[in-house]
Amino acid sequence: MNYELMFLKALSFTIFIETLVLIGFFRWIVKLKDTGISRLLMTGLIASFATLPYLWFVLPTFIESQVWYIIIAESFAVLAETIIIGVLLRVKFRTAFLCSLTCNAISFLIGLFIMG
Repeated sequence: MNYELMFLKALSFTIFIETLVLIGFFRWIVKLKDTGISRLLMTGLIASFATLPYLWFVLPTFIESQVWYIIIAESFAVLAETIIIGVLLRVKFRTAFLCSLTCNAISFLIGLFIMG
């Protein structure tokens, strides 16, 4: 399978998992009732579209070590998505950070399990 097709599969997986987690986080943990589902869906889409291409197409050019790649990639994703979530959903930095960390941790762990 070529790299671009693998990217599209990873993007679809990431959008699906992280958006579901984001919706659950704000519906059941934060109990953010006044934000509509469409706003939550859009936030999940934008967050994944804004970070994953950099992780697949830019970062590997600069980092060869798999361990450092994972550390830097996940840190970048969490921080960038924290800003996106905070701005789009108008929530405090701490809430946005916890949501981003949860979304990325669950997505990463499920990805590890699937790739096995």
